Amino acid sequence: MAIIRLILGKLILFFDWAFPPRSLKRDPAQQAVIDRQTADLILYQYRACPFCVKVRRAMKRQGLKIETRDVKRSDGAREELLAGGGDLKVPCLRVEDRWIYESGEIIGYLEGWFAVGAGISAAA
Repeated sequence: MAIIRLILGKLILFFDWAFPPRSLKRDPAQQAVIDRQTADLILYQYRACPFCVKVRRAMKRQGLKIETRDVKRSDGAREELLAGGGDLKVPCLRVEDRWIYESGEIIGYLEGWFAVGAGISAAA
C-alpha cells in the first residue's frame, strides 16, 4: 500500500507541476492590498495530498499568496495544527482563531472572501 501511495503522490505532484492553473491578473495596487489581507492566513497541508493540491490550485487561480506549512515535514507545524485546530487532519486553513478543515469548505471560504475582497480599492 505504501508503494501505491508513493507512486500516486508523485503522479499528483507531477501533474500539478505540468499543468499549473492560471492566476488571476490584477492591478498591482489591488494585488498588494489582497496580499496584505491574506498575510495572516496559513494553510496546513501535505505536499502530495490530493485535497491539499486542490486547495493550493484554487489559491493559485485566485492569485492569493497564502503561507503553506507542511505538517508531514515540520514538527512545529504539526504541533501548531494539533494545538490550535485540535485535529491532525489536512488541509486546514487557519484564519486568526478559526481553523477550517475540508478542502470544499476552505475553497468556499476563499471564494467568499475573494468575492468580497475583489472589489477592494487600493485605498483600503
